[in-house]
Amino acid sequence: MDSLSTAQQVVASILAYSFCSGTLVLVNKLTLHHLPFPSLIVVVQLVACVIMVYGAEMLKVVKVDPIKWEHVKPYLLYIFFFSTGVYTNMRSLEISNVETVIVFRALSPCVVAFLDVMFLGREWPSPRGWAGLLTLVLGAYGYASFDEKFQSQGWVAYSWPTIYLFIIALEMAYGKKIVKSVPLETLSGPVIYTNLLGILPMMVLASVKSEYTKFWDFWWSADENEAHMPPIAIFLLVLGSLIGAGIGYSAWWCRSLISATSFTLIGVLNKCLTILLNIMVWDKHAAPGGIACLFLCLVGGIIYQQPPMRNANKTAEPSTQEDDPESGEEKKDLIETTQADKKGDVKQRK
Repeated sequence: MDSLSTAQQVVASILAYSFCSGTLVLVNKLTLHHLPFPSLIVVVQLVACVIMVYGAEMLKVVKVDPIKWEHVKPYLLYIFFFSTGVYTNMRSLEISNVETVIVFRALSPCVVAFLDVMFLGREWPSPRGWAGLLTLVLGAYGYASFDEKFQSQGWVAYSWPTIYLFIIALEMAYGKKIVKSVPLETLSGPVIYTNLLGILPMMVLASVKSEYTKFWDFWWSADENEAHMPPIAIFLLVLGSLIGAGIGYSAWWCRSLISATSFTLIGVLNKCLTILLNIMVWDKHAAPGGIACLFLCLVGGIIYQQPPMRNANKTAEPSTQEDDPESGEEKKDLIETTQADKKGDVKQRK
């Protein structure tokens, strides 16, 4: 990755994160269909990721930061958001269709935009940025009017997705904060800290939901001539673990290069892949009108433009200042904003 330019790293990290994020939600949905134990599934994925990372280190494929208490402390709050976010995502998939989870994820940039200004030193979004966020909200509201579960169950069907919305927003904002403040030397460092420290909280959540007892009953419910666990379930667990490790690396890589709100928006836009795959392989996708509103959410993400750091406005070069985010011209792209962010970060550290 060091051989790539900043522009190439941004593109590569976005593509990698988009692929992993867009497919993991679908794989988890399929896995839950065969193994209805969301917390235990996450535990398996976390443990598998830790084994793969340390295995790669033993083979001298990657380098891994050592575990240090001064680095553990700032990660503890992130682990709370991370574990709770993963759990609420899995619970949302249990009671809602994939599109419902995607729409609530589409609303998260609205929350992160405020956190970006309050805690991460960014400017408020430009009129174009607010237009993009408003389009997200309108698309989500339109989707709700087509959602059969919302029509029949009301807000009960959105209870877990709502919790997921606020947890994911806090996770995105705080994740950007610790990327800038915790001096880890390798990309494997954040992956190990989040996965290793996330195992225990997810095991506790599994106990709270009595998943150990349920899994025991499930294991022994098979007939003598049947496998205790369907082969397809084992395949999905392995596949989900591989994708989970991939999303760990790609997410932290991408997060280190762009703002918290932009990172959240990319997580929304890459759901186009999820929608297409979901329509092809799953029979519980939304009505055509709901799908149209979902794409309206994605259009809002495209309209949105990342605001600069507050200090970046004072230190930016004339060539950067010409790219006014409020001019309506699309000269200032994500990569240019990232370069301005780095100048702002240097100024803040001083």
